[in-house]
Amino acid sequence: MTDLTVVILTKDEEVNIRHSIGNVIGWAKDVFVLDSGSTDKTVDIAKEMGAKVFYREFDNYAKQRNYAIKELPIETEWMLFLDADEYLLPELKEEISQILSKNPEENGFYMKRRFHFFGRWIKHGGYYPTTLLRLFKKEFARVERDVNEHVHVDGKVGYLEHDFVDENRKTISDWIEKHNRYSTFEAIALLESEKKSKKEKMSFKEWMTLPKPEKKRVMLRYISNNMIPPMARPFVYFFYRYFIRLGFLDGREGLIYFMMLSFIMGVATNAKYYEIKVKKNKSQQYSA
Repeated sequence: MTDLTVVILTKDEEVNIRHSIGNVIGWAKDVFVLDSGSTDKTVDIAKEMGAKVFYREFDNYAKQRNYAIKELPIETEWMLFLDADEYLLPELKEEISQILSKNPEENGFYMKRRFHFFGRWIKHGGYYPTTLLRLFKKEFARVERDVNEHVHVDGKVGYLEHDFVDENRKTISDWIEKHNRYSTFEAIALLESEKKSKKEKMSFKEWMTLPKPEKKRVMLRYISNNMIPPMARPFVYFFYRYFIRLGFLDGREGLIYFMMLSFIMGVATNAKYYEIKVKKNKSQQYSA
């Protein structure tokens, strides 16, 4: 048994949760599920499989994960975040077990994610390898950014060789519903970023101190939010992912996925961003 606690965030994940918990129960010392009010069988399945279930009303992903780090009764030094539609490959589990048994000097580790869509591994479009910091010592960790949140660890970090898999078993309708909600968070985040003064924005010196995976994400986010007009972003995003980053090599599944991500999620985000700005401007005109 590996001396760490796996934490899985859930809401209405009965389609995915059995596979996710089954992948780590018995391998990790503890498996915790932090639920946000599921109305399906998620909680029942989690308890049946031996996971410890806790509840917190959802506001955003960063606060949910920070609550897990700070408030859940975790007894192990190490934590591992998984989403309900994710699982670890056997070789990654073995790698983690071996590393933690040696009491490593690192305070956290980046892991490579494989994304599957319609059962196909999406290898192109800049989607592999996506490196995410998911394994860490809880006393050194915190989660930043309300949208596109990431775990930040104080001190030295390392990189694991093997992969974990993101494979959502829900329907396309579920995907659209989820990303409709998520696009609202993204639109609000875009507006909030505009409110920050230059002093509050990350300096080049601060950017240089980031781990390599975070450097890339921050740079792409800055270019998208500051150098491309909002309603042009979905088209630029599709062209970049599908042609520049060779997403067309992932066949029909890649075409469907990158079109949905660009022209459903992307258009919704930027349309909501524009809608909020128009309403705000009208409100200011009336108040004046």
